[in-house]
Amino acid sequence: MRENRKKFVIDTSVLLYDKKAIHSFPGNDVILPLQVIDEIDKFKEKPGVIGESARYVNRFLDELRGLGRLDEGVVIPEEYSASQTITIKIDEPTACLPSGLKFERPDNKILAFCVSEVNRDDQKPLVVVTKDINLRVKCDALGIVSEDYYKDHIEDDNASYTGYTTIMIPKGDLDKFFDDGEISYEENETGLSPNQFVVMNAMESNTSGLAVFDGDRLKSLRHHPGSAMSNFQAKNKEQKFAVEALLDKSVELVTLTGLAGSGKTYVALMAGLDGLQEGRYSRIVISRSIQPVGRDIGFLPGDLGEKMAPWMAPIMDNFRAMMGDKDLTYFQIMMDKGELEVAPLSFIRGRTFNDAYVIVDEAQNATIHELKTIITRVGKNSKIVLLGDTDQIDTPYIDRLSNGLSIVIHKFRSLKEAAHVHLTKGQRSNIASVASSIL
Repeated sequence: MRENRKKFVIDTSVLLYDKKAIHSFPGNDVILPLQVIDEIDKFKEKPGVIGESARYVNRFLDELRGLGRLDEGVVIPEEYSASQTITIKIDEPTACLPSGLKFERPDNKILAFCVSEVNRDDQKPLVVVTKDINLRVKCDALGIVSEDYYKDHIEDDNASYTGYTTIMIPKGDLDKFFDDGEISYEENETGLSPNQFVVMNAMESNTSGLAVFDGDRLKSLRHHPGSAMSNFQAKNKEQKFAVEALLDKSVELVTLTGLAGSGKTYVALMAGLDGLQEGRYSRIVISRSIQPVGRDIGFLPGDLGEKMAPWMAPIMDNFRAMMGDKDLTYFQIMMDKGELEVAPLSFIRGRTFNDAYVIVDEAQNATIHELKTIITRVGKNSKIVLLGDTDQIDTPYIDRLSNGLSIVIHKFRSLKEAAHVHLTKGQRSNIASVASSIL
C-alpha cells in the first residue's frame, strides 16, 4: 500500500448523487460511518435515480461481505478500483461537538465521528466528501478538511457557451452567402462547433446575416414552421436560432437555456405541435424533475396526473397562449388521444420513446444521471429538448456547474446531432424582464 494514502469519509449525498462514487477513490481508503448506511437504507424504495443508487450501494456492500469483514476494511476488486479499501466504521464518537450542534442530527453524528477519527489516527489525512454545502461549512469550522464531489462538473468558462457567436467577414463573402444560401468556412479559425449559429457582419458596410455552421460551411436558416407555427413570429435572433434547431430533423438533441420569460417553453412546445401536425412525430412527451420549492409530490392529493398538475401549469399556460385554449379543451383532447403525455423523470426508466418529441422542462434541477436516464430512452425518429435556467436551481446538491443540463451542453457541444441556444431577452412583459435583470 502507498504511504500517501488518504482516508475519504463519503457522505450519503454523494452516494445518492452518483452510485459509482463508492469505488471512485483508487489507492485510498473509503470510510462509511454506520450513520451513512442507515441513511442509505431510507432511500432504497424511492423511485428513480435516488432509489436505484441506494439499492446499488446496498448490493455492492453485500458483495464485499464475501471478501472480508467490512468493519476491518475490505480491498475491493480491481475491476472496480485499483487498491481501494472500504470500511464501515461502527465506533462510537469520542469527541464532543460544540453546544450549538445537536448530536441527534445525522450530519452532526458524522462530524463527531470525523473529529474522533482524526484524534485516533493523524497519520493519514482525512477528507470528508459531500455534496452538502452546509456540511462542508461545518467541517471547516471544526478544522476538518472537506470537498465537493467533482466527478460530474464543468469548468466555469464552459458554462458561458451560448450556441451562437458574431464574426466579421468581407462584404463580398456576405453577398455570395445571400446569393447561394451558403459559403465555405473550412478553416474555422474561430473554433465554431457543429450547429453553432453565427451572426455575420460585413466589414465594409452595416449589412449582416444569420447562419448556422455545419462543419465546413455557413448555411442560411432554412427550416420554416408549418401550419402549427403559421402565426409564430420570432421576437429576436435567439428565437430564430432556436426554431432552426428545433425543426432540423438531423439535430436529435436541443438544449435551450435562458431567463424566465425568454420563450424557451413556448418555442419548444410550438415546434413540437408543428412536428405533430406535419406527421414527423406521433406524440409529445413532457417530463421534468419533480423538485419542489415547497411541498413534495407525494403529499399532493389524487392520482399521478392530478399530482403533476401544479408542475405542468407552465405547459398549460402556453397552450392557452398558443391555441387560445382557455379551458384547456384541446389540451385534454390531446391527452385522451395519447398525442400528449406527461411523464415524471422518476418514472422514465425502462421506457422507449419512438416517433416522439420529448421535452424535459426545468432540466437544470436534474443530475447528469437523471438526464442520462431519459436521453438514453429516446428511440427512432425522435427528438429530445432540454429546457432550463441554470441560475434557478432548486436541487440542494447541484449548482450551475454540476447540474445535468450544464454538463449535457458541454459534452454534446462538439457533436453534429446536438444544438444549443441561450435566450437572453425576456418576452413575458417589461416588468418581468426588468425584475430578472435587477433583482
